[in-house]
Amino acid sequence: MLILSGLAALVVGAELLVRASARLARRLGVAPMIIGLTIVAIGTSAPELAIGIDAALIGAGDIVVGNIAGTNVVNLMLILGFSALLRPLPLHGRTLRLDLPMMSLTAVVLLALVADRRLSRLDGALLVAIAVGYTVVIVRSSRRESADVRLEYEEETPPPAHGRSAALIAAECCVLLAGIVVIVTGADWLVNGAVDFARRFGVSEAVIGLTIVAVGTSAPEFATMVVATIRDHRDVAVGNLIGSSVYNIALILGVTALVPSDGVELAAQLVRIDLPLMVAAVLVCVPAFVSGRELTRLEGGSFVLAYLVYLGYLLFVRT
Repeated sequence: MLILSGLAALVVGAELLVRASARLARRLGVAPMIIGLTIVAIGTSAPELAIGIDAALIGAGDIVVGNIAGTNVVNLMLILGFSALLRPLPLHGRTLRLDLPMMSLTAVVLLALVADRRLSRLDGALLVAIAVGYTVVIVRSSRRESADVRLEYEEETPPPAHGRSAALIAAECCVLLAGIVVIVTGADWLVNGAVDFARRFGVSEAVIGLTIVAVGTSAPEFATMVVATIRDHRDVAVGNLIGSSVYNIALILGVTALVPSDGVELAAQLVRIDLPLMVAAVLVCVPAFVSGRELTRLEGGSFVLAYLVYLGYLLFVRT
């Protein structure tokens, strides 16, 4: 029950955070692309970040790294694959030029950093620096968005009728803070429930992070991606999902490694099996997208099948 309550709280908290942040940004007149870059990143990464910090504080580092490895495999194999089965997924130009190479680079860097089975504070600082650099590049490139795109956004999402009322801004801030509180509470419930489950049934914390926690924290991305695919906003959705995978590695693991004084120690199987498989999932996306600038139904089906095989291995071999 604690795990389910934690997952529910994470979903509700992230929804509150994203909606309140979007309304607040519009009331303050923040540029549309900046809203997407900051709010989408914060909203989709907040649950993983809260889980990472909470787990690191109680010494459950395997849940943190397992969650990120599992979440990225879910994002790239299951969510992208299932969405491609619905409709082939095209790739936006910026995603090909920036997001896809950065995701590959970040995954390979992480694999090199964990060779000693530890993420030190220095490793964490390097990963955070990569996340900051990635964000700076995105913001600079986004400033060159066309006037047509900006006009279309403003027509579809007009500013709130009540403008910048101080009372309304204060109300949005309260909702935003409430979302943060719910996320932090949900993360605490989820981590404690997952650790208790692992100890009670003899399942490793890494497997719990790779399965229950990873699938649970990916639920909002799954719903968003499916809806975006059905509504034909597929190129933007793919870019956001790949960008989220970059932040999961660079920002979430980076900040998590900075929390404990001695860094985060990793289980041998995470370093030998799960993280290399995550890197493989990342690298498989490169030829799949670059070859035809889209993910076909056949490739999507192959991705889903690969994830199901991996899930079966986790459930029936590793447990």
